[in-house]
Amino acid sequence: MALRDSISNNTKTAMKSGDKIRVSTLRLISAAIKDRDIAARAEDRCEGIADTEILSLLQKMVRQREESAKTYEDNGRPELAERELSEIGIIREFMPKPLSDAEMRLAVNDAVKANNATCLKDMGKVMGSLKTLYAGRLNMGKAGALVKEHLCN
Repeated sequence: MALRDSISNNTKTAMKSGDKIRVSTLRLISAAIKDRDIAARAEDRCEGIADTEILSLLQKMVRQREESAKTYEDNGRPELAERELSEIGIIREFMPKPLSDAEMRLAVNDAVKANNATCLKDMGKVMGSLKTLYAGRLNMGKAGALVKEHLCN
């Protein structure tokens, strides 16, 4: 089932069960996807965004909520931090299992070899292929550091 359909079906189920936090989070996800679809149509991509772009959108939403939760926690607002953390849990349900550190190292090594990367100039090609192959499963910040480390040695 496509990611969009899964989100839509889960929204309907959450509405029927009366789970307000889940409904609002799923509606936020749907709104963000529709916003990106509109931007894609402006670029002559009438079919909207692909699942890989939806996964990167979900990853961005998780990162934003993690930062917000930390800020709320630091400023003595644990109830708001708790809400952000519950939203993270709901968003992650639609994301694939993230790669472990060992799997990430293997993925970086494979991408470097596949792109015949030898120096830092090739980092963009390697990161692009990682983003395409492991959308939503790879922490791009950590991957970037690993690629840089690999290419500098």
